[in-house]
Amino acid sequence: MTYKWFRLNSLYNIKNKQGKKVLFTPNEEQEAFYCEQHNRDIILKARQLGFTTFKMISDLDDCLFIENFSAGCICHNMDSAKDIFRNKIKFAYSNITDDQKQIISELGYNLPIPTSDKGNAYVFSNGSSIKVGTSYRGDTLQSLHVSEFGKICKKYPEKANEIVTGAFEAVPADGGVITLESTAEGKEGYFFKYCQTAKKMRDLNKKLSVLDFRFHFFSWWDRPEYEIDGEISPVLEKYFNELEHKYGISLSHKKKAWYSGKWKDLGDDMKREYPSTPKEAFEQSIEGAYYAQQFNDIYKDGRITDLSSYDNQGDVNVVCDIGIGDSTSLWFYRKVGKEFHILHFHENSGEGLGYYLKYIEDIATKNKWTMRKWYGPHDMSNREFGSGGKTRKELARIGVEYGNKTYRANFDIVPKLGVDDGIQLVREILPNCVFDESMEYGISTLESYRKDWNDKLGCWRDTPLHDWSSHGADAFRYLAVTEQRRPNQSHVQHMIV
Repeated sequence: MTYKWFRLNSLYNIKNKQGKKVLFTPNEEQEAFYCEQHNRDIILKARQLGFTTFKMISDLDDCLFIENFSAGCICHNMDSAKDIFRNKIKFAYSNITDDQKQIISELGYNLPIPTSDKGNAYVFSNGSSIKVGTSYRGDTLQSLHVSEFGKICKKYPEKANEIVTGAFEAVPADGGVITLESTAEGKEGYFFKYCQTAKKMRDLNKKLSVLDFRFHFFSWWDRPEYEIDGEISPVLEKYFNELEHKYGISLSHKKKAWYSGKWKDLGDDMKREYPSTPKEAFEQSIEGAYYAQQFNDIYKDGRITDLSSYDNQGDVNVVCDIGIGDSTSLWFYRKVGKEFHILHFHENSGEGLGYYLKYIEDIATKNKWTMRKWYGPHDMSNREFGSGGKTRKELARIGVEYGNKTYRANFDIVPKLGVDDGIQLVREILPNCVFDESMEYGISTLESYRKDWNDKLGCWRDTPLHDWSSHGADAFRYLAVTEQRRPNQSHVQHMIV
């Protein structure tokens, strides 16, 4: 029993989807992960691929065959923790037969026995242990698995922060293993951030350090069982064509029929539950999002694209949400007929007015833009004691020194309008907006801008949640107010492929 892969394919039993005991044999996705795993791994996946089962069997195996090996699994709630320990770890260990133990003994090794099985944990006689819970702060772990980390980040951000600052720190960089797996849960939180960073490093073929996460993506269409005889929804033909021509994903009739059948029940949630590409996985709507329907239409219409391939003639405007000692967001856009081409987004914090004036000039020079209008919020007209009684609008017009150079801009002030009215204007202008695909963060601020949730009453408040997305969303609201128009609600057509 020297080789771990042999043991994983021959020693352990699990419950299958029908609740029957079967010999555990890793599926293709699990085998691919086993061969490609790193010190730190992040798995973005479709539903029902069994990665938590695989990791629990793998960690149990290490506990049985390595002395003083400590493994931990974190779940989003205690019910899941109890289920994983009882139906994956304990079931697998309890079903190692006496004959198997005898064979292992004859090969010169005696399996350790549990000295404790309390609290969703095994402590073994060889000093190893494995525990499943909702958090972890304690002694060193050789392996940490976080199940549905995206869900934890979305629903329990404080718990996610505790995992990153506490549990991660319990795993040594030298030899320790951290595995994060989840379906996507919106463009926010650690899971989204880590996925984006890891995927970028993979795409650039960067060498990973022991502290970098390796990105793994496993889609629905690789699974042989995800296919049926049936009809294909005409609504999905464009989607399937895009997969083939844009991503080289050619699906059989049976796979298209399976997807069509699931889509009838799940709708746009298919992107989260059964993504075809990593990008698609994070496109699903966020609960309480103000612009959910508008962005569903934007994705369906293909209005997030490479705008550099279109006619770039015409002046560019910038709208700013210039705060004081807080995050400031800039949206650059061009009016093309009835459309608004959103070209660039920038956000920073802790910088003065001069920094942003310099940034506007630099990005315009880089892209050979002719700047036409600078728009700022109404509080730019407020006089400030520390500026000799001048407003920030006046300071920008007179000139602000930054890096031994003076920068100037003549700002127009956006009319003051209530937040609710401004949100409605954004909803009305979005059907005429086309976004450059490079602005992933800026777009995510609009998609993630949502109502605040009242935990006590169990309902949405009538006010926006103030979080990382607020500044970008506020600045875009100023864009909509600035244009002061009620655009035709029909979607942009000529950009649609």
